[in-house]
Amino acid sequence: MYKQIATLLVKDFKSEFRQKATLNGILLYVVSTVFIAYQVFTSIPELSTWVALFWIILVFAATNASINSFKAESNQAYFYYYSCCSASSIILSKLIFNTCLLLIIAFLTFGLFILLFNNPLENTTLFSLVLLLGILAIASTLTLISAIASKTNNNSTLTAILSFPILLPVLLTAIKASILCGLGFSWEDCQVYILTLALLNLLTIALSYVLFPYLWRS
Repeated sequence: MYKQIATLLVKDFKSEFRQKATLNGILLYVVSTVFIAYQVFTSIPELSTWVALFWIILVFAATNASINSFKAESNQAYFYYYSCCSASSIILSKLIFNTCLLLIIAFLTFGLFILLFNNPLENTTLFSLVLLLGILAIASTLTLISAIASKTNNNSTLTAILSFPILLPVLLTAIKASILCGLGFSWEDCQVYILTLALLNLLTIALSYVLFPYLWRS
């Protein structure tokens, strides 16, 4: 299973960096959006505004990056995968790939925010943990929804429609935890939100692992 996941990951990374269209488009979106926000705010925004703006830009960028996770996989490709890979290997490889892609986008966005708006966060270490859990929750959710939407003709539209209501609890929890990190609160004060993000991760990953084999066979 681990060998299958590694092989599929290598294939996805080679395909992504060979085409470069998706990654370059997302990076351009992030840079332009953050720069527009910088032009709009005449001064450094308050902490709550900084955090909300950061996560909103990140969620939209993540949705655009993950919306076509299964679009490149044709029916013929699925038949080939069915003969040499397990459904669990496919969904886990997609989840790892999307998480890596979103981490690149997240740290680029964070770097641009620090460069243009400074860093108002008092507890950057704890915020990094919140960011990692938030990215993993977003990636796992979007990967599962993209797998479901791949069985329809309008998979991009369906992914966008389904993702935002499901991502709302993740986004609100991450924003609340990030604000506490910005105010300098410790682990004891943020642990409820961090554990909530961890539980959301476990739930979405478990659902993906259980449900995707049934989607794959249909």
